Amino acid sequence: MISTLTPNPETDLSFTRTLAAPRDLVWACWTDPALLKQWFMPAPHRVEEAEIDLRPGGSFRTKMNVDGVVSDFPGVVLEVQQTRRLVFSDSYAPGWIMNPAPFMTAILTFSDAPDGGTTYEVLVRHINPETREKHDTMGFFEGWGIATDQLGASATALAGPKPEHEILLTRQIDVPVAVAWRAWTDPVLLPKWFGPDGYHCETQSIDICPGGHWRFTMVGEGQRFPNLHEFGEMEPEKRLTYRLSGFDDMRHHADVVVGFAPVAGGTRITMRMTFTDMPAAAAMQFGALEKGYETLAKLEATARTI
Repeated sequence: MISTLTPNPETDLSFTRTLAAPRDLVWACWTDPALLKQWFMPAPHRVEEAEIDLRPGGSFRTKMNVDGVVSDFPGVVLEVQQTRRLVFSDSYAPGWIMNPAPFMTAILTFSDAPDGGTTYEVLVRHINPETREKHDTMGFFEGWGIATDQLGASATALAGPKPEHEILLTRQIDVPVAVAWRAWTDPVLLPKWFGPDGYHCETQSIDICPGGHWRFTMVGEGQRFPNLHEFGEMEPEKRLTYRLSGFDDMRHHADVVVGFAPVAGGTRITMRMTFTDMPAAAAMQFGALEKGYETLAKLEATARTI
C-alpha cells in the first residue's frame, strides 16, 4: 500500500492531476530515458540526455537545454515501488556523494483513476522555505503543469491497437543487446529469472525457437500455476513473440511482443502484453504491472552475470 504524505506548506510544492492514459503508459514515460526526453521539459526547451537506473541509489540524471544554455542535473533514485511510486533527489549524486546545496526531492505517486486513466500526484520537497520560494518563483506550477500536459500526450501516444486490453512495460538494462537476448532465449538461463519476486519456474519441456514452446509451472506464495509459452516470430537481438496460456484450464491468456533495442550503455527492453481473456484494467488489479517489472528486474540481474 502507498502511504499518503501530507505536504508541508512551508517547504513543499504539490499538485494532483488526472491523466487520460493508463498507469502502465504514464509509468513508462517517467522511467524510460528515451521516453522521458520527449516530454520532461516544457517546449521549446528540451532534455538532451537522460539516465535512469531504476534502483535505490541508481542514477537519475538529466542534461537540459534552456535557450541554448545546457545544464547537467545529477541525482539519485531514492525509492521505487514499481508502477506506484518513484522518488528521486539531487541531494546525492551516484555513489551516495552528498550535494552541499540540494535543491529538491520529488515524490511521484501513480494510481488507477476510476475512468481508466491515472491519478498523478506530485510532491516536491525542499530543504528550507527559501528554496521552496525560489522554485515557486521560477515557475514551478507553470513549468510542471506544461510538462504534465506533455507527459499525458506522450503516454497516450504509446497506446497500441487494442488499448483496453494491453499493457506496456519498458526497462533499460546495462548489458549489450546480445547478452539480453541470450538471457531470454537460452533454455538454461530463461527459467532462472523468469517470474516475479518470490517465484521460481519448474520446466517440463523447453524449445526456444519459432514454433517452439516452453511448458513450465510457476511456483510461489504456496501456489502452483501451469504455464505454456508458444513462440512465434523471433528476429535475433531485435524481437520475439509468444502466446501465453495458463491457469488450471490452460486458456489463452495473452499475446506478448518483446523488443530489444541498443541504447547508450545497454539495451532497452519493451514488453507489450495483449490480454485475450480480460481487460487490461482487470489484469492490473491482479498486479500484472508490478509483477512484470519485478520479472524484468530479475532479467537484468541474471544478464549481468553472463
